[in-house]
Amino acid sequence: MIYEGKAITVKEIEDGIAVLTFDLQDESVNKFNRMTLEELGQAVDKLTNHDGLKGLILTSGKDVFIVGADITEFQDLFAGPEEELVANNLAANKIFSALEDLPVPTVTAINGIALGGGFEVCLATDYRVMSSKAKVGLPEVKLGIFPGFGGTVRLSRLIGVDNAVEWICAAGEKRPEQALKDGGVDAVVEPDQLMDAAKSVLQQAIDGKFDYLARREEKKGKLKLNPMESMMSFETCKAFVGQQAGRNYPAPIEAIKVMQKHANMTRDKAIEVEAKGFAKMAQTSVAASLIGLFLNDQELKKKAKALEPSADKVELAAVLGAGIMGGGVAYQSALKGTPIIMKDINQDGINLGLSEAKKLLVKRVDKGKMKADKMADVLNKINPTLSYGDFKDVDLVVEAVVENAKVKDIVLREVEDQVSEDTVIASNTSTISINSMAKSLKRPENFCGMHFFNPVNMMPLVEVIRGEKSSEKAIATTVGYAKAMGKTPIVVNDCPGFLVNRILLPYFAGFNLLMRDGADFRQIDKLMERFGWPMGPAYLLDVVGMDTAKHAADVMAEGFPDRMAYDEKTAVDAMFEAERFGQKNDKGFYGYKLDKRGKQKKVPDESVDELLKPIQKESRDFSDEEIIERMMVPLCIETVRCIEDGIVETPAEADMGLIFGIGFPPFRGGALRYIDSIGLEAFCTMADKYADLGPLYQPTDGLREMAKAGKKFFG
Repeated sequence: MIYEGKAITVKEIEDGIAVLTFDLQDESVNKFNRMTLEELGQAVDKLTNHDGLKGLILTSGKDVFIVGADITEFQDLFAGPEEELVANNLAANKIFSALEDLPVPTVTAINGIALGGGFEVCLATDYRVMSSKAKVGLPEVKLGIFPGFGGTVRLSRLIGVDNAVEWICAAGEKRPEQALKDGGVDAVVEPDQLMDAAKSVLQQAIDGKFDYLARREEKKGKLKLNPMESMMSFETCKAFVGQQAGRNYPAPIEAIKVMQKHANMTRDKAIEVEAKGFAKMAQTSVAASLIGLFLNDQELKKKAKALEPSADKVELAAVLGAGIMGGGVAYQSALKGTPIIMKDINQDGINLGLSEAKKLLVKRVDKGKMKADKMADVLNKINPTLSYGDFKDVDLVVEAVVENAKVKDIVLREVEDQVSEDTVIASNTSTISINSMAKSLKRPENFCGMHFFNPVNMMPLVEVIRGEKSSEKAIATTVGYAKAMGKTPIVVNDCPGFLVNRILLPYFAGFNLLMRDGADFRQIDKLMERFGWPMGPAYLLDVVGMDTAKHAADVMAEGFPDRMAYDEKTAVDAMFEAERFGQKNDKGFYGYKLDKRGKQKKVPDESVDELLKPIQKESRDFSDEEIIERMMVPLCIETVRCIEDGIVETPAEADMGLIFGIGFPPFRGGALRYIDSIGLEAFCTMADKYADLGPLYQPTDGLREMAKAGKKFFG
């Protein structure tokens, strides 16, 4: 044994060839934490001075190679001074460069996923042999940063500027055939041939058949572009990537700028440029938010996993009510492998649900995400029916009939008599109380909410709503089914609007108050989209539907009369009364026409201004700052209330619910992280400017106490 640590071992296997194996103890995957990095440095030191060494193979003792850096260490690491962060990066890069500079040829045998720093260590070796089952990539820009272990330097020299920009800025995982085509790896073989292939490549380098030193020097040298070629290539990339990434995500453009800056430098100087650029991005609010989101997501996964022992496996599901929503649920269940019965009371509903499922599958085939023969397999997992014939075998039923309490009550009592005593029944309701619906059921312990967001195939969130009598088994089984469908489940307690809609309605209330006070909805939309929302509030109301928005507002007004009741006609009321329901009938705050691809396109409709005049008290100009504050304050305060009221357990769940459920700007991290970024005391001061607008704008006592104590929601 040449070296033995807790994450890395190195041993000589035959005739001067050594194998360095990544196998992090007590972890299911390998990752570059501080210990692994330190051990790599120690192992490389041993190899540098090892007599008789002829070549080195890097591999993994786990199913994955290395998934990347340990992101849980990022927040502490990035919190220090920029100079310290640069120094840390340069110290890590010395280890990677020492590996690259070993006096013998080196090969990486990539047996599984190699991402981020896990792929950057592969780039530090002379050759890369990849399993046909592996994936590689540099996804760092998803966290608001870019590769910092020499990735921008080595990859751009290895595969060229255009390919390197695409790999780094698109942040995708590359399958073997693409990685080989681009030049990111040198060979692809079946998993059982991987080590033999790596040994073969290494032996040919040892024997002089492959000039590994020439290849190494090319990777360590300057980019082979003349000044004009370099300028044209980088400027074209910046223009294209800038348009795709937008101004709120600076890391992709900064990565290109860094590559452009170090293009005419050799490795060590180039790495210094990369380290400084990396540190600059690591200390942005965008990186803090996106890293926070990653950690929040990990927390959600842990909470879901903790429920697994209490869950029953859903082998067969059912959805009541076909239509668009029911068809979407059936499609998603079948696509992810769980067979589902789709029941409706008439054939037209069945036809609509099947049509929705087929439409979504055809889109996947057209986009190359599915082969045509697989489409039939998915459709065969959907069993349309007008009867309850097979419901005794169903493990979980999703009730997705119309949002009407009386209709739901009838359907829920009916289906309870048709299923086994262990079957979980979950209502896909967006507003109706789970506790109230449970009152007429014989087995309320088997009942909970399962709120999907529309369109089901696109929206990642599912709210699993716990009623007063919902059992742990019912909640755990529903969470497990949501996960099996590829969704992110968040368990919330019952209240009007649950989590997401309860928070969204104060946002719409802020919009209504701005409209009352004479604001222009077009200005509000443009500003909130610039703030980072996928669409402004008026446009969002058109998408949601004015009838749905009015119904939800009425439910919330009844549930929280102290702050959500209103006694004057709102902009939403005016649109509803004028039967401008939004995209449902091609007219709302905007008009809608079909574009060349058959999609609804927003078009101006000046007649709306006249329609809104009666509800506007005055007409005045608003600053950008006032509009943003008046829109965001009520949403943020209601999120705080949801934590204080125990609707969700953690700030992570609240923020992720908003990001996955209504498209809260990810680079801002969620409502609670947004408050943190402003500072709790500063946020309360900001809210106090609008106290006369009513309780929605008044911070809770708990928030004021946190502010006074200098606390934060995160960290």
